[in-house]
Amino acid sequence: MRGISGVGGLQVSFRDPGGCVVHHKGRVLRILAESGLDDLTNYLESTTVARERAAGRAVPVRMLDGNEVAECRAEAEIGRVYDAMGGVGIAEHEPVHFPSYPHEWPAEMLHEAGKLTLALAEGLVDEGLGLKDATPLNVLYQGPRPVFVDALSVERREPGDARWLAYAQFVRTFILPLAVNRDYGIPLDQIFLARRDGLEPEDVYRLLSPWRRLSGAYFGLVTMPRLLGDRRRVRNPELYRRKLDANVERACFVMRGVLRSLRKALDRVGPREGSDSTWSGYMTGNNNYSPVQFEFKEKFVGESLRTTSPARVLDVGCNNGHFSAMAARGGAEVVALDYDPVVVGGVWRMAVAQGLNILPLVVNLTRPSPAVGWRNGECRSFLGRAAGYFDMVTMLAVIHHMIVTERVPLASVLEQAAELTTRRLVIEYVDPKDSMFRRLVRGREALHEGLTEEVFERAAEERFHVEEKAHIPGGERTMYRLRRKE
Repeated sequence: MRGISGVGGLQVSFRDPGGCVVHHKGRVLRILAESGLDDLTNYLESTTVARERAAGRAVPVRMLDGNEVAECRAEAEIGRVYDAMGGVGIAEHEPVHFPSYPHEWPAEMLHEAGKLTLALAEGLVDEGLGLKDATPLNVLYQGPRPVFVDALSVERREPGDARWLAYAQFVRTFILPLAVNRDYGIPLDQIFLARRDGLEPEDVYRLLSPWRRLSGAYFGLVTMPRLLGDRRRVRNPELYRRKLDANVERACFVMRGVLRSLRKALDRVGPREGSDSTWSGYMTGNNNYSPVQFEFKEKFVGESLRTTSPARVLDVGCNNGHFSAMAARGGAEVVALDYDPVVVGGVWRMAVAQGLNILPLVVNLTRPSPAVGWRNGECRSFLGRAAGYFDMVTMLAVIHHMIVTERVPLASVLEQAAELTTRRLVIEYVDPKDSMFRRLVRGREALHEGLTEEVFERAAEERFHVEEKAHIPGGERTMYRLRRKE
């Protein structure tokens, strides 16, 4: 997808000379330069892309006719971009409703995006085509399903060329981040927020112990490039000159072998199922609810979903996705947030297995994903994408963590919730007398001694009407369904 930056009131991509993507009034338009026409034609006519498109794994694209192009160019800002790049046509992409980025994905989602990228690359070989590049930024997620969105990445390969020039990029942006995440626990957000283009072999080499540098998982992709890198640059200045094999079938065979080796490497660094974390057993372990209390809470949330029928739900602090799944089964498009990558990965696997429209993201709402890239415009901030997008936000068993652990004032928590939802907030008030609250406070009770149910309700009524309230029996928690004030 390349970078997106602001031009006037538009969001415009700028890294691909063949065309740029313009986001305008809910539409996703791609203004094409002359050099991009052939690549788009390759995308539209490829049988491999058509197969993935039918499976919902490649974005549908259509060319606009002359009248539609003229209408778009009549918009002053679009017209300026079109003229500046010498536009020769406009294509329209089907939008992906809530875009997300690799720094917000658990390892499971980065791994799946890598599998999709390789599936396309492998299928294109027999068509005499290939992918220009191989970055996770070419993939978005529609619910739990990856969707390839870069329609100008499919190019005509030179017959007899056995190399994939995107090989090193695939290693940098998929295999090495997954490897160090799996083996060293380095979070993906720390990698991709700091290094948009992934990890160089030299970066990873410094992490490895001597025996790991010689292991099968790292020797070929890290140690050898690291040891040979300087020599190859100095002694072989024509390293990247195309060398064509007169036997086209043999070149294709070699290319398929290269892609198979990458698939094996990707499989080796896939995330481990069954990993434990601080919060991975919360819903089935010490979660401060008896079975009767949890059933009461579940009934309250279920009734709120049934009576209001939200179309888009943001589940803050989703843990294992139990309530996200309830919303999705009711027909809602759900974005589920948790800062624990292990539980978010579990939610993704659950959503895939059950066919639920849930997009799980590794996001801490108290420290949300920032806007990054050129002029902070290539990847929008989480709040920039989320504000006003949802008609219900759920914050269940989470605000005491925000108030105590992150020291966010209650009024600010509710203000943020009001900016995220257009209609309703289902929220669980946790009193300072609650045992989990006391565990978090750790002797600093005086900081929160003024927090009561009445104080919570007065703060909520600044921005919401109370539609429903129910005290969880036998505990110190109260469920609220609030309606946002106009």
